[in-house]
Amino acid sequence: MTRAIAVGVDGSPASEAAVDWAAREASLRRLPLRIVHAPWWEPRDFPVIEGDDALDRAAAQVVSEAGARAADGRPELSVTTEVLPEAPVPALLAAARDAEMLVLGSRAQGPVLGFLLGSHGQRVISDTTRPVVSVRATEDGPRPSGEVVVGQQGTAEDSDPALGFAFAAAAARGVPVRAVRAWNLPPLHALSREFLHRTDEAGGLEPLEREELRKVLAPWRERFPEVPVVEHVEIGSAGQVLLAASTGAELLVVGRRARYTPTGGLIGSVAHAALHHARCPVAVVPHQ
Repeated sequence: MTRAIAVGVDGSPASEAAVDWAAREASLRRLPLRIVHAPWWEPRDFPVIEGDDALDRAAAQVVSEAGARAADGRPELSVTTEVLPEAPVPALLAAARDAEMLVLGSRAQGPVLGFLLGSHGQRVISDTTRPVVSVRATEDGPRPSGEVVVGQQGTAEDSDPALGFAFAAAAARGVPVRAVRAWNLPPLHALSREFLHRTDEAGGLEPLEREELRKVLAPWRERFPEVPVVEHVEIGSAGQVLLAASTGAELLVVGRRARYTPTGGLIGSVAHAALHHARCPVAVVPHQ
């Protein structure tokens, strides 16, 4: 069964930006687009409609306008709209479950605080098993550089889902992938004889990191031979290195390892930094 790209809407400027991005992505990937809305979302985002059935009619107007916006200029795009009866988080999680990805909007909050996903978006990203793309509400800022930037951490098993998403996105756009691997000096207890031997053979710590990145990228280069790859290895904080590398990018892709606490799921510091401070759309891809 072909998976659709799902996008959550609430009538706000942020969700309009999400619809625009999701419609373009669906067209590029030749996938259907599913627009969903949960009428229990914040009432201040609804159109002002009087009457006993105002909520139902407002919800219908939200998805109708979003559907028209997505289809405008895209006669080839299959668009469906749906008002869901559940509360926002369960509705979005259900929509994401059968989707290729879920797209959500985020609101700008200034150059220091970054962007605001809202509690619904953060909970969905932390709990879903599918990729979620966060799209900022405004389009000012750096001009896209024509790259998909992806963070690579750990082993191939750790980063393959994010790399797969990034290479597919780059192939659909006809742009390069910039694979970013940030590294730091290892602690003393990690300096085993085997590690020191591998470092010596590679010619130092940074060459060793470059070698590890090349190994992880090798199968993806074979699977997507048409996608140019830029290998980016840099010492520093993973979040800071990724944010700097993604300046002007079309898309930033980060992985997320599922971590749960009594108060809910956590998305990790790198994904958190990307979601709140990146100047481009951010795809958060769960580890499998």
